[in-house]
Amino acid sequence: MIKKTSTAPNIRINKVYTRSGDAGKTRLIGGKECYKNDMRVEAYGVIDELNAHIGLCREMLINQKDTTLAELIHLFQIIQNELFNLGTQLASSDNTNDYKLPHLTDDAVANLENEIDKANKNLPELESFVLPGGSCINAQFHIARNICRRAERRAVELSLDESIDPINLKYLNRLSDALFVWSRWISAILNDSEHLWIPNK
Repeated sequence: MIKKTSTAPNIRINKVYTRSGDAGKTRLIGGKECYKNDMRVEAYGVIDELNAHIGLCREMLINQKDTTLAELIHLFQIIQNELFNLGTQLASSDNTNDYKLPHLTDDAVANLENEIDKANKNLPELESFVLPGGSCINAQFHIARNICRRAERRAVELSLDESIDPINLKYLNRLSDALFVWSRWISAILNDSEHLWIPNK
């Protein structure tokens, strides 16, 4: 249940299954019923998928047991919370303006841009496109990046028919850029090779 005038949803989860969705329908925040293949459900569903892959990236970083990764590990936890905020916005029907739901701010995008610039500063200039790989963690970062792009496409498609906060599109666009830069940065930190596209090979 979500209380009006609160700054965050009042969440209580005491039962996993309710049987209410057995016929292929679900309810958005605000109570609107829709099918589970509705574009809004698809959009926040891909955000949930992205969040899971960001979580896997974070655990793979933790398993490296390298103190130079501590800042990125912490940042990934922040990103997971921000993605949940974004998903909450996408899961809200148009009639929920009177609910104060968690949302992203311009600061979240600015922070990503700062992190991109910081990580990219010492990376060699690219002379071709990067092929995912060189290590499992690099490939996982690219998987997360691809899912982020898909989440962005779904959010854009939703925005053509329904009103969504433009900051959500901006955030997803910037996050996919960040994941690309971090995939290169982590390879450099761990001394893994970087594979580049060689046309016609």
